Amino acid sequence: MRQITEQQITALAPNPAAAANGRKISQKGGFVRLEASEDDTFFLGECTGSGMHNYITSADFLDPAQPVFRCTCPSRQYPCKHTLALLYEMMSGKPFAIRAIPEDIQQRRQKKEAKAAKAAEDAKKPKAAPKTNKAARAKKLKKQLEGLELAEKLVRDLMTAGLGTMGGTSLPTYRTLAKQLGDYYLPGPQRLLSRLILAIEAFQKDGDDRWYDQAIAALEQLWALVKKSRQYLAQKLESGDVGQDDNALFEDLGGVWKFSELLELGLGKNDLSLCQLAFWVEFDDARKSYIDIGCWADLATGELSLTENYRPLKALKYVKQEDSLFGVMDTPAAVFYPGDGCRRVRWETGTARGASDADLAAVRGFAALELAPAVKAAKNLLKNALSAPMDFRLVAYRRIARGPGGELALQDSKGDTILLDDAPWMEATTHRLPMLPDGALLRDQVLLGGFWYDGAARRLKLQPLSIVAAGGIVRLLY
Repeated sequence: MRQITEQQITALAPNPAAAANGRKISQKGGFVRLEASEDDTFFLGECTGSGMHNYITSADFLDPAQPVFRCTCPSRQYPCKHTLALLYEMMSGKPFAIRAIPEDIQQRRQKKEAKAAKAAEDAKKPKAAPKTNKAARAKKLKKQLEGLELAEKLVRDLMTAGLGTMGGTSLPTYRTLAKQLGDYYLPGPQRLLSRLILAIEAFQKDGDDRWYDQAIAALEQLWALVKKSRQYLAQKLESGDVGQDDNALFEDLGGVWKFSELLELGLGKNDLSLCQLAFWVEFDDARKSYIDIGCWADLATGELSLTENYRPLKALKYVKQEDSLFGVMDTPAAVFYPGDGCRRVRWETGTARGASDADLAAVRGFAALELAPAVKAAKNLLKNALSAPMDFRLVAYRRIARGPGGELALQDSKGDTILLDDAPWMEATTHRLPMLPDGALLRDQVLLGGFWYDGAARRLKLQPLSIVAAGGIVRLLY
């Protein structure tokens, strides 16, 4: 019998409710018939439901990375609760009677194989480079430059007059300016200006200095983005090369990469095994969107990367929320977004599996043995105004303990230490360290942490996310 885990079922489910309903159907004995092909690739079940007739649901694992699910129920969810219930039947080891693969399924398989073979054959044929409408592209770049000039004037005025001038009746004017940036194809600067406005509004309500610090950070980012982008776009227009390149400013300005475009730029990798070390959800008020974030380690190189799934408030019911994966994703191909540090990664197909002892040993082997070089690298990255506010790294430690002032600190094998603390935009995790049931986890282990700069304290700090031990990964963030 094909092995199915609950984690795989949860990952396949369109939402948690569908998975829960599927589990209930299985637990209540909703199936009157269970059948499977002798080669363990096709599974079928007859399930009672609310309709006049029983529902026939099936799961085709001819391609384990892309299983095909079918059901005669009227649900628009894919897979539906009846199909998920069939998977729960498989997981629980219920007996399946042997049956031949239905003729219609064999025909659909043959069509799919023929389509895949044709696609593979077409891929071998030389293709002409995609044509770029240079005139339209140049027109857009010129429009963006106009918008950047407007943004630069705004930033200069704020830097001269001070952020205090954004208060009171002037805020609606700045909101109007933020909307105008969208008309200039500049959603990136638009979000930064919106973030600046939100921080000033919050500061005016409670007077907390952290909001003012966030406003200053947003203003610095906006200024850096405007200056670098104006130079970047002007050079492209002057050279006549208005096509896309691998410059991270494309996305900073608000551009959206296609999978195929990243492949064409040589940013793809084949046959990756990525172990998820942490998972969390953020809400970006400026974007009005939830972001599901996973942190992954390449088991071959140790490179850390992030997956980001955006769920705008306006489309929450249409965009599936990502779930954590307590294991490894094996994917035949993935692409990495341009940028420095912990880059964003994306793939289209993959197979999830549990993390073995060898996988955990590989992850632990990539950890920095000393703090000094890791701290230096993090500082060099974070001083760039356009970089992400947190730099994720694996760090080996001798112990985690409280200092004289009661603060928690991490100490490496040389005795160097760094203060552990929570970044204001992240869920708190540091307080969970003393709560760990096994004190051995605080000695001679590997930590996945995020380096961040505390402007108020004027020092670099490290937020703990997960502990990678020989026996498993202990997540402090979830």
